Amino acid sequence: MAYQHTIQPKDNFFDLRLKEIWLYRDLLMLFVRRDFVAKYKQTVLGPIWFLIQPLFQTIIMAVVFSGMAKLSTDGIPPILFYLAGVTSWNYFANCLRATSNTFTANASLFGKVYFPRAVTPISIIISNLIQFGIGLFLFLLFYLYFLLKDMPIQPNIALLLLPVIIVIMGFMGLGLGMLVSAMTTKYRDLQYLVDFGVQLLMYATPVILPLSIVPEKYKIIMLLNPMTGVIETFKYGFFRHGTFSWNLLLYSGIFTLCIFILGLLVFNKTEKNFMDTV
Repeated sequence: MAYQHTIQPKDNFFDLRLKEIWLYRDLLMLFVRRDFVAKYKQTVLGPIWFLIQPLFQTIIMAVVFSGMAKLSTDGIPPILFYLAGVTSWNYFANCLRATSNTFTANASLFGKVYFPRAVTPISIIISNLIQFGIGLFLFLLFYLYFLLKDMPIQPNIALLLLPVIIVIMGFMGLGLGMLVSAMTTKYRDLQYLVDFGVQLLMYATPVILPLSIVPEKYKIIMLLNPMTGVIETFKYGFFRHGTFSWNLLLYSGIFTLCIFILGLLVFNKTEKNFMDTV
């Protein structure tokens, strides 16, 4: 009798095991549904929270940074400027946070049945993509409102790069999350560092400040942040304001590819013996 599939340990560190993940695609979609439905299953407002959270974040930023601190938004209506930054940043941040504790959060499941462990963080990226889509819908409603009021915003050809920057945001969060998740099996403190670090990192991206008004001596800090090119491209595509640079976007893409491959390799290696350390 011939077996259709044999489960055996992988000795090659550089084996990404992408084919194996594809074989478990049905399980992947089940996890996507679980992650999305379970998040607000027993809440009163349900998925409406996906709209309330970015809206409240945007209002607070507009009041504090634009209203009180009088910070420039490059001529873009403050609500629209901050909502664009929040919408794009939250997708990356949520992906990173949720995938960074994959091993610790699913230890009981991983100890009972075999499947490629990378299916779990990948499912989180897809379920967060649905949440991003809801947030993007909210942004587009405000965008159309201001566009019809003849505000100084104008969509342009850079908007065609939207699918590219969505992929970059998702895979960057996935790669960093898998890398951190592999390390948290031994060092639990990293989980708390991620939450703290993501909040701080937001201030080093053009979410609150447009890149054009950042002093030159501090601009290098933002330019080293791989999310800067992504957020600036997102804003430029919708507003024709901001700093669009192919070099910045290419840097973000190369960083994402490298960190995803590294994260997947380390993640796959860690799954072999993580039950001994979790």
